[in-house]
Amino acid sequence: MDIIVGTAGHIDHGKTALVRALTGTDADRLPEEKQRGITIDIGFAELELEGTHFGFVDVPGHERFVKNMLAGASGIDLVLLVIAADEGVMPQTREHFEICRLLGLSRGIVVLTKSDLADEETLELARLDAEELVAGSFLERAPVIPVSSVTGDGIAQLREALAEAARAAAGSQQTDRHAAFLPIDRSFTVKGFGTVATGTLASGELREGGEVELLPEDRRLRIRGLQTHGRTVSSAHAGQRTAVNLAGIDHSEVTRGQVLAAPGVLRPTQIIDSRVELLAGSPRPLKSRQRVRVHIGTAEVLARVAVMNEAGELPPGERGDVQLRLESPVACRFGDRFILRSYSPQQTIGGGEVLDPHASRVRKRDFAEAAKRLGSLASARETPGELVWLFVASAGERGLTAEDVNARLGLSAEAFGEALGSARGIKPLGGMLFEASVAERLSARLVKAIGEFHAREQLAAGMPRETLREAAFRRLPPEVFAAVAEDLIAAGKLASERDLLRLASHRTELSAEERAVKEKLSAIYKTAGLEPPKLDEALASARGGLPAPAARKLFEMLIRTGEVTKVTDEYYFSSTLLEALASAVRKFAETAPDRLIDVAKFKEIAGISRKFAIPLLEHFDRTRVTRRAGDKRLVL
Repeated sequence: MDIIVGTAGHIDHGKTALVRALTGTDADRLPEEKQRGITIDIGFAELELEGTHFGFVDVPGHERFVKNMLAGASGIDLVLLVIAADEGVMPQTREHFEICRLLGLSRGIVVLTKSDLADEETLELARLDAEELVAGSFLERAPVIPVSSVTGDGIAQLREALAEAARAAAGSQQTDRHAAFLPIDRSFTVKGFGTVATGTLASGELREGGEVELLPEDRRLRIRGLQTHGRTVSSAHAGQRTAVNLAGIDHSEVTRGQVLAAPGVLRPTQIIDSRVELLAGSPRPLKSRQRVRVHIGTAEVLARVAVMNEAGELPPGERGDVQLRLESPVACRFGDRFILRSYSPQQTIGGGEVLDPHASRVRKRDFAEAAKRLGSLASARETPGELVWLFVASAGERGLTAEDVNARLGLSAEAFGEALGSARGIKPLGGMLFEASVAERLSARLVKAIGEFHAREQLAAGMPRETLREAAFRRLPPEVFAAVAEDLIAAGKLASERDLLRLASHRTELSAEERAVKEKLSAIYKTAGLEPPKLDEALASARGGLPAPAARKLFEMLIRTGEVTKVTDEYYFSSTLLEALASAVRKFAETAPDRLIDVAKFKEIAGISRKFAIPLLEHFDRTRVTRRAGDKRLVL
């Protein structure tokens, strides 16, 4: 079992000395840290205890390095809140404690360091001070252990408290359902190996030789090698401090704040819907358009906020829905926690939880609806199937692909498949997902559009597919339109003829005048033989008092029913006569050398002039009755 332990507390309260006393490792690795005697950046150490591997993340306590502390706090399972017994709670003690609380930590130990410098009364005051600080929080019932890193007093008790915390954690561990996600806290080069990135593997698994995606750069990289807690391994698992040897990239291109993730799962984002808690000690309300610093994972990015309420502000000590509009992209998932700090002077003012990592820019008039949606998302955090439905439903007619949904959740392929399978009321259409009622609305829109077309064009057999798609589904992919149409055809609501769609119930009802015109047109082509009039002449002869467009539609009905066949734009022929001519040509070919026929012989068989012979031969070429062979045709 692996547990990541983070330190928290004021500068010079003995965090690094405590880690050294527990593990034997000096977590101050920078020369400047050793020279100045203060921790500047995060450091690391390890401890094996009763079958549990503890990875320690030692963070700086100075207010100037809080952003480094926040990078170290990413991914910790248990916090050691360090308070010097001779000084008690100090400003960074409070800030670090609030950060741990806002990050959603649930386990910790309060450690009163420098106990050798405090008498019993001072130690008791420090204990009372600590209990007052953590009252009502996740640390309210945590052990409070006085220790001295100089004399070793209390170290054994602290190790026992760590072992007990590990036993409690083992009993409450949940199955890791997320894909690989490792926020990078540092990178460097190792001679002979190349670029190495380190961080706490927050979820999932990494394997030697496998691929990862560097985000937000969208760059795929191969894992050359892995180490966890200083040991070379073939795979790394959630909860482990992990060093990843990356192939094909210089270490200068890998920086703190980036993420190594399972390929193809997550996407960078710059608009995040969240639920925020503003600290009671915040000097002023959080207001819309205010510029803040967002610390998420190991990243620090600037953002403007949109407070989603009528007042446009969130008072100190209150919770509310806030949209974060980031100035640079980050990679994050539903449920990830973050810290807000004021732009200047830099001060921790609150924190929150990501509810929609890929939100759309929300307008003031939509605040109430957005708040309702975010409330539903927050309530569904333990039911992935419900989350899938909520994300799809909120997309409305835009729909989402399965990849769009999991880009918000970051689940493993298996876990996402289960979530999708358990989601209620989702309809897949053309590679996209729609909420069931939205899918029904799309179907109804298609049926309505065709019905309106029939009302306008009563003689038309149906509406051209592309015209229908442009009219009713312009903003959706063609695949969605095709899927909706096919569903309606399968349900017997629509019928399809070539590239036309019509209502299955649609029947063309002709008036007496229309029937008479149609019969005249049919008679013209039957009696004209193989030398028919031009189309405009035929229409003018037959239509009588009927408007020309209506007469043309009646003629199109003859084409659809197969009575008349188009040969050129001007000339149409009786289909029966064309079939008889094709039979005559084939009969001639049975006696002709090599089944060849020339234009003169074709004119003789058909009894027509060259004016009609050439278009008819070209028509027979297209319809595979003949095939051009020099200046003759081969009869097929």
